[in-house]
Amino acid sequence: MLEEGQLYVGTSRKPDDTINKAEYLALKLANRHGLITGATGTGKTVSLQILAEGFSNAGVPVFAADIKGDLSGLAQAGAGKDFLIKRAEEIGFTDEYEFNAFPTVFWDLFGDQGHPIRTTVSEMGPLLLARLMSLTDVQEGVLNIAFKIADDEGMLILDLKDLQALLADLSERSKEISGKYGNVSKSSVGAIQRQLLVLEQQGGEAFFGEPALDIRDLMRTDRDGRGIINVLAADRLMMAPRLYATFLLWLLSELFEELPEVGNPDKPHLVFFFDEAHLLFDEAPRILIDKVEQVVKLIRSKGVGVYFVTQNPLDVPDGVLAQLGNRVQHALRAYTPREQKAVKVAASTFRPNPDFDAFEIITQLGVGEALVSTLQKKGVPSVVQRTLIRPPSSRLGPITDAERKKAIKASPVFGQYDKAVDRESAFEILAQRAKEKAKAEERQRKREDREREEGKRMKRSRTGYNDYGRDDRPTRSSRRRSTSRRRSSSRNDSFFTSIAKQVGRELVRGLLGSLKKGF
Repeated sequence: MLEEGQLYVGTSRKPDDTINKAEYLALKLANRHGLITGATGTGKTVSLQILAEGFSNAGVPVFAADIKGDLSGLAQAGAGKDFLIKRAEEIGFTDEYEFNAFPTVFWDLFGDQGHPIRTTVSEMGPLLLARLMSLTDVQEGVLNIAFKIADDEGMLILDLKDLQALLADLSERSKEISGKYGNVSKSSVGAIQRQLLVLEQQGGEAFFGEPALDIRDLMRTDRDGRGIINVLAADRLMMAPRLYATFLLWLLSELFEELPEVGNPDKPHLVFFFDEAHLLFDEAPRILIDKVEQVVKLIRSKGVGVYFVTQNPLDVPDGVLAQLGNRVQHALRAYTPREQKAVKVAASTFRPNPDFDAFEIITQLGVGEALVSTLQKKGVPSVVQRTLIRPPSSRLGPITDAERKKAIKASPVFGQYDKAVDRESAFEILAQRAKEKAKAEERQRKREDREREEGKRMKRSRTGYNDYGRDDRPTRSSRRRSTSRRRSSSRNDSFFTSIAKQVGRELVRGLLGSLKKGF
């Protein structure tokens, strides 16, 4: 039943419930993206699980968000439960069916249930960050100015305190900056700072920083050549849905930007499962949706397959939906007008099967059953088939805390991301500037005090008498010596100040240059 270059999904059956044929997903066309949809409890997670297993066995790394904790079972071999054995027998899969654990690396933005995932504020960029903080167009413009100034002045924005320091500096220099970069109002800066506090409370402080994730660590294989399955613990992350959606979109963008063009490989270099995909598009501005559509269109040439998992096909914009060639449609309900519309949309996207009406079947599918259509030769979608999804080889349900800890310690990236690093960036540079400015102001104050005292002495000398009644008017030679000393002191002060500034500039440029190379 298993075929080279094909990923076994399940076995279809005829209208009389007799077995029809095995249904496969062609690895060569797996980077043409896909969609898994269905109501709660219809088997979407299991479909995701068996696809992840199939890709791993084919040597393809996988990244998937684990919303409920169930996907963690991929790390442990399954058990021969009666309903699993029954399904295997029902679809004629008993000879090949066996229970296996799969190489799994656990990740967690908060570092609790897996290795921490971090990125820098600079890598995130103003567009995604503005969406994350729900900024208005005006506030997003101010944020863009902040990023532009950081670039122009050679400052890295690594974490949230860097951005806070940069915004505070922006507010102080608003008049100076407005003439060059555009209007920067203190009220807009204050609004962004308030949103940053909200982001910190949602856990954003843990997400932004270093060491930043190297996407190559998501594209590993084990010693047996199986693709490693990267599981992101997202149960806590779902409490901050905007952070969840923005993070996954950033990761998708990073893959697009970093990976080279490979055309049409024999199998994907990475498969990316985006669970609860509706969160990506909810309340998203048009410019962001356009960006997602562009990335989805072009990222397949980088060897990356993107599979959206959601309850309703209406959750995905038409421009993105049109790019998803491999479909697994579980049961949908049709009680409300919107649900009926979703069923019609789902049924209309399939290549029709003359043996049944897809619109009717979608509402009649049982648990673990789906309408399946995958791309065949030349990218033509197959006729939709009513399919019994194969049983998973790994454990159904979550693993224990002890099993998770053991898997984390055995991970190939153990110790690489677990400790945060705080190197010199915008916060430290601006703090040093403020310190130098305060010192300069103090020197200026002391200089003015000395000049005032000197003026008083000169005034007394012109009267010819000091406080004791003696004539203290300087002779011509003493006046020449005093003037010479002042000129010499002034030249020395100017020389040493110039040298100090030059050394400071060179030091900052040198540090920023080496940091950028390592960044």
